Amino acid sequence: MQAAYLLDQKIHVGELPDPIPGKGQVLVRTHSCGMCASDLHIMQHGTRLAAWSREYNGPFEMDLSRPIVLGHEYVAEIVDFGPDTQRKLKKGTRVTSQPLIQRRDGFAIVGISNDYPGGFGEYMVLSETYLRPLPDSLDTDIAAMAEPVCVGLSYVRQARLQDDDIPLVVGCGAIGQAMIMALRLTNCRPIIASDPAPNRRAMAMRMGADIVVDPRAESPYTATRGAVGKAPNVIFECVGVPGVVDEIVRRCTYAARIIVPGWCLEPDHMLSVCAHTKALNIQYGCKAMDEDFDRAVRGLGDGDINPSAWLGGRIRLDQVDEKLNGVANPLNPIRIVVDPRLGS
Repeated sequence: MQAAYLLDQKIHVGELPDPIPGKGQVLVRTHSCGMCASDLHIMQHGTRLAAWSREYNGPFEMDLSRPIVLGHEYVAEIVDFGPDTQRKLKKGTRVTSQPLIQRRDGFAIVGISNDYPGGFGEYMVLSETYLRPLPDSLDTDIAAMAEPVCVGLSYVRQARLQDDDIPLVVGCGAIGQAMIMALRLTNCRPIIASDPAPNRRAMAMRMGADIVVDPRAESPYTATRGAVGKAPNVIFECVGVPGVVDEIVRRCTYAARIIVPGWCLEPDHMLSVCAHTKALNIQYGCKAMDEDFDRAVRGLGDGDINPSAWLGGRIRLDQVDEKLNGVANPLNPIRIVVDPRLGS
């Protein structure tokens, strides 16, 4: 198959062996795959992430000296079935799924594994259990946003928001926009979003934020005091850069809850005594549950969740290298999708 693959921290385009579905697995052909800043971070920090995973029994089994086909936000078409599959969905069915592969010893992540190529290639192998069929009316590129939408829904659900909570999203990159879309489905208002980039703030408003703040000009931690007499008390850290959690801890209100969807792939620091004296609750990580992914697919299908303003067109495999290096650019918050079927 043709694929854009990561090798020795560079993106190459060429032929790789077609993946072969094993027990309980399905072979699919990629139609559309979102390009995520996580893909860029793996290119930049993959060696460190793989070393951490080996040391702490993490899920990122990568050998950066062998090809890795990135891409974990996808829509594909069923082509064939492996052994011991139920085959409830027919060949030709458009599907998406969580980027997980069930294995006897746990799971692997599609697009972050040498053995399970992602959507930057013509073909993938997916676990039949995780497949979700898509309605014919749902646009393929919008459907490919199910995975990031699911991440937002999962973190917001686990934040256990009450109607009188005031949420603040710190950082309006891809994860921040997903949080805003998920928060828009709750009764918590106003939704505050903070980012120094004007394009990202404008996108946050289109996604459903009520108040956007340039943190260089105004503190987002006091942005609502005049309007509702209360500071934001549930804060989503969506940056993933060293020092951001520490800044939130120092500046947030007493008894705030800090949720950390942003993955920092470098050593971080925090003044923990400040968290003690403020009685803060800090939650790292979550599991993207089946219910969240199903809700994402339903929400995209019925229009309750609409990321169409987020999308900025399709690219070919030979354009992945150029575009991937721009996905973290704060001046360009648009999501690009890769279509391996497009000719060069």
